[in-house]
Amino acid sequence: ICTLVFASLYILCHFIITHFKKHTDFTAVHDDEDAAVNRIALGLCTFTLAVALGAVLLLPFSIISNEVLLSFPQNYYIQWLNGSLVHGLWNLVFLFSNLSLVFLMPFAYFFTESEGFAGSKKGIMARVYETSVVLLLLTLLVLGMVWVASAIVSNDAASRQSLYDLWEYYLPYLYSCISLFGVLLLLLCTPFGLSTMFTVTGKLLVKPRLLEDLDEQLSCTRLEEAAVSRRI
Repeated sequence: ICTLVFASLYILCHFIITHFKKHTDFTAVHDDEDAAVNRIALGLCTFTLAVALGAVLLLPFSIISNEVLLSFPQNYYIQWLNGSLVHGLWNLVFLFSNLSLVFLMPFAYFFTESEGFAGSKKGIMARVYETSVVLLLLTLLVLGMVWVASAIVSNDAASRQSLYDLWEYYLPYLYSCISLFGVLLLLLCTPFGLSTMFTVTGKLLVKPRLLEDLDEQLSCTRLEEAAVSRRI
């Protein structure tokens, strides 16, 4: 079930990305190496978007599956919508979210920008080596910055132990920080989006005339008619 769900999301995300993807310069050139790099980057971006879409749909899926089970508790054909499936989906989304955030998206960006080390043979593997080295240096830089920040904020054994245990503490902490940044960005952009939406809606819709005074309009019309008659 998890494989079918992810395959469906991957196909949907592939159509979405290919619809909005701009035609870059190297796609017009008939170069097998650049075309292969473009396909690999497209696959990584599609995988990341599928994981993000799965993370967004997890909460509605959990609520709907729970309501369906409560409505039809004796139905044999919907017993697969159980807590074990939802828990497994949550674990997979959390795992692939960290993988996409830490490795796949930076790798896709550096892979499209790489050309191979100077003096090395040209090809896909040369770009992979350069991308791996740059990604490793970036990882060391981020870890060093987090280590320094942790030492400045709280220089105790517990904070150092949290950095030693990469899987249990550091990755969930990084995931939570980036989620917090996304929520703050959403709170910042939502008022501008709502104001723009109401502005566009106000231009498209016809305003109701329920609160207008018809007697005042009739008197204005009569005055205008009298003014035009005097001019004539």
